[in-house]
Amino acid sequence: MKILVVGGAGYIGGCTVDSLINNKNGHEVTVYDNLMYERMYLKPINFIAGDIRDEELYTSIVHKYDAVVWLAAIVGDGACNVKPSLTKEINYDCVKRLADCGYQGKIVFTSTCSVYGANNDLIDEYAEPNPLSLYASTKLQAERCLTTEFDEHGSLDNVLIFRLGTLFGLSDMHSRLRLDLVVNVLTKKAVKGEDLTVFGGEQWRPLLHVKDVAGAIAYGLDNDIKGLYNLSYDNFTILDLAKEIQETVENSVKIVESDISFEDMRNYKVVSDAYRAHGWSPSWTLKDGISELESIMKEGRVRDTENPVYSNAAYMGAESWTTQSWIA
Repeated sequence: MKILVVGGAGYIGGCTVDSLINNKNGHEVTVYDNLMYERMYLKPINFIAGDIRDEELYTSIVHKYDAVVWLAAIVGDGACNVKPSLTKEINYDCVKRLADCGYQGKIVFTSTCSVYGANNDLIDEYAEPNPLSLYASTKLQAERCLTTEFDEHGSLDNVLIFRLGTLFGLSDMHSRLRLDLVVNVLTKKAVKGEDLTVFGGEQWRPLLHVKDVAGAIAYGLDNDIKGLYNLSYDNFTILDLAKEIQETVENSVKIVESDISFEDMRNYKVVSDAYRAHGWSPSWTLKDGISELESIMKEGRVRDTENPVYSNAAYMGAESWTTQSWIA
């Protein structure tokens, strides 16, 4: 299968490309990316340097491929709030152009469980979305422009959409590590011997290792799965995941529960039974991911962990988007 991975040099893209090119079915993979966080693309596969806002360029390219994996996005509430007009253009307008360009192949699109907002129930795919941020709203709008009517069987017309839980872990050896994700940033603090400050702590999050996203995408393409699915490993409160980090990392660190109110009002637990029923299952536990992060940080493979390039919001707010190679 000829597959175009749009945003294939990013955090999810790095390991997704690896999963596809190492696949037993021998997929022919091309990456389309503007290298926002990287200086160059290092993997020995087809690469197209391009901006998804260049409608003429990418709509002329997509028709050459059997499948398009769309990972390109401004990701996270903070980053989206830095540049709201750009967020709408990237997260919604560009996806709508893909939906409207007459492409006949398979589309895999990554959305977010943030579309559920605040909900105390255990949420499946039929729960009413309640987006509380620009990020969640633009992702939900993009979902809807890609899909036909979501029928009672959950089938969509040649589209596979994943509502992803909160990601953690290392993607691959080339893509930058994100240190604005709760597990990753708290693990970084623990490795450095710093206290783990938790705001509130009772908020629920569905967690998922980034490599399990890659595995789910490859599995969906190989088995021609269609529909809209929640994707997670398990649900944790912020306090519980901090305790898991405290118990896993070798350093002795304290958890500090702060009384300061936190502006992020999201709270949700999801089930991903629908996708697991197709035969997929996650491979990485939370403890596995924490240990992996601890290892690469202690080995010195992540340089200058306070650099804004590791945070989407901080980097979006920086005057220059010029990057170095941050992972050796």
